[in-house]
Amino acid sequence: MTRKPRIIHKNSELPASLDNLHAGDIITCRLRLKYGEEHLLLDLVERGIKLIPSAISQLASRSKTFQARLLSPLMIPHTVVIYDIHGLLETVSHYGHHDIEKVVLKHDRKNAGLGIHLFRDIEDVYTQAANNVLPFPFVLQPFIANSRDVRVIILGDYIEAYERNNPDNFRNNLHCGGAVQPFTLNNRQLALCRKAMDRGSFPYAHLDLMITDADETYLAEINLRGGLRGAAIDTSSYKKRVQSVEAKILKKIF
Repeated sequence: MTRKPRIIHKNSELPASLDNLHAGDIITCRLRLKYGEEHLLLDLVERGIKLIPSAISQLASRSKTFQARLLSPLMIPHTVVIYDIHGLLETVSHYGHHDIEKVVLKHDRKNAGLGIHLFRDIEDVYTQAANNVLPFPFVLQPFIANSRDVRVIILGDYIEAYERNNPDNFRNNLHCGGAVQPFTLNNRQLALCRKAMDRGSFPYAHLDLMITDADETYLAEINLRGGLRGAAIDTSSYKKRVQSVEAKILKKIF
């Protein structure tokens, strides 16, 4: 007799169930993991337990460095993940070879613009890291002046986009003083979003795009969830659409 898969819908059910789950069982919620507990995602996948959203999308949402390793081909050229001082020293030479001056540093686990820093050059980054001021790992990218920042929300067939702009700060996050206006994605930009979601197995996503003066579009960040401040969709509708996407994935499994 075939065993009926067990379905875990809430994080509160996990502590008592984690060690008793079997291959084919399903977890249909984002795991509330503490820092350093991400290895549980690998454990669950190795045991054949299905996660909705996927384990890879949950990990990418938690870690900017993992995002950059996974999706750097879609990001600004010369986006690099720095794990230690030796990797940073190699990047000093790489950036020097390509005449890259100002750089942006992104801390691994900070959001809402709070973990983003602008340096006049990579040597300043090296000096601070070598003196243990900057914790590893982090993401480094060339600074792109006059770029535009677009937030995209994709929930199944629901898509909306809006541009965020802050004339007084290079951080365009609304939390940092940015303002919003509606934005219409072109086919190329939407395809970029879809490609990022496919690569990271995101069933739905909040994506940040960077558009340069030369009208080139790059992925800045991606997350399963994000603030709805500035978005047209309200919280109730948002939750219903997320639940609908997850329900469709669950139905396909059966």
